[in-house]
Amino acid sequence: MNSYETAFGMTELEQAATLVHRVVPPTPQYAWPKLKKRAGCTVWVKHENHTPTGAFKVRGGLVYLDRLQRADPKIPGVISATRGNHGQSIAFAAARSGIPATIYVPHNNSLDQNSAIAAFGARVVEFGKDFDEAKHEAFRVAAAEGLHFVPSFHKDLVTGVATYALELFRAVGDLDAVYVGVGMGSGISGLLTVRDLLGLRTEIIGVGAAKAPATALSFAAGRATNAPSARTFADGLATREPNAEAIATICRGAARIVEVSEDEIAEAIRVYFDDAHQVTEGAGAAPLAALLQERQRMANKNVAVVLSGGNIERARYLQVLGGLTPPVA
Repeated sequence: MNSYETAFGMTELEQAATLVHRVVPPTPQYAWPKLKKRAGCTVWVKHENHTPTGAFKVRGGLVYLDRLQRADPKIPGVISATRGNHGQSIAFAAARSGIPATIYVPHNNSLDQNSAIAAFGARVVEFGKDFDEAKHEAFRVAAAEGLHFVPSFHKDLVTGVATYALELFRAVGDLDAVYVGVGMGSGISGLLTVRDLLGLRTEIIGVGAAKAPATALSFAAGRATNAPSARTFADGLATREPNAEAIATICRGAARIVEVSEDEIAEAIRVYFDDAHQVTEGAGAAPLAALLQERQRMANKNVAVVLSGGNIERARYLQVLGGLTPPVA
């Protein structure tokens, strides 16, 4: 066990799992033989691309909105900011709860993500050059209009997301390591907490994009440290301003942070298609990219990678499958 206190206990986690599984069945974890041959170790893929929103964050949205509505049954509406998967999660859960939702996205955001958020019934508003500018505007509007602002990192979001870690560790209890992408930190925080609740010794390795270095800078500094930019095509990793609570959890419990290049992320997307016939977004492929970067270190071990989502638009996916790395505007 690590020395830090977990954000929630096993009873609370089990209750969250019951809530989530009413809507989202447990996702599979498969050990793909072609990935094993390529990586030189057993590779379990946790398929969080197999959810109603195509990504892991739907779990957090369901728990957050359920607890919010119980605390304030007359809530007039929620507002949040996103590059895509968090916004889909909140839109999906808000629609199920009958709560109006407004989701802010940066200009030039994925049209596929925008349309998916809108399809769940949320109002989509474009603002700013990146996620962090959209986030600040959404927070301002929430205060001005009396709406509830849903952050990208919160205990209830982490508790919901952590249900995928509970599924993974109960299905494959002898993992040497798990690689997981880090954006705002809910996915890795859930993994770390569940690992410790179960008393496992599994290494948790965070993965970030080299062109969005906020997590790596923060881990090296031991505190939340902003990055000057986050210009990666892996939208789920593209943040300049990390959450201090998430960084503290990562610094206490993660083994290390591995940074991957845009080319490595694109190659991992192709590998997922070739070896497992899975459609993967950039952030979802980044953990596999990190494992392939560290293949010698992981030789003959039992390793999992979190395929956090498959929400990649067709034009970009065709570009990647054609051997190119998508540029970032």
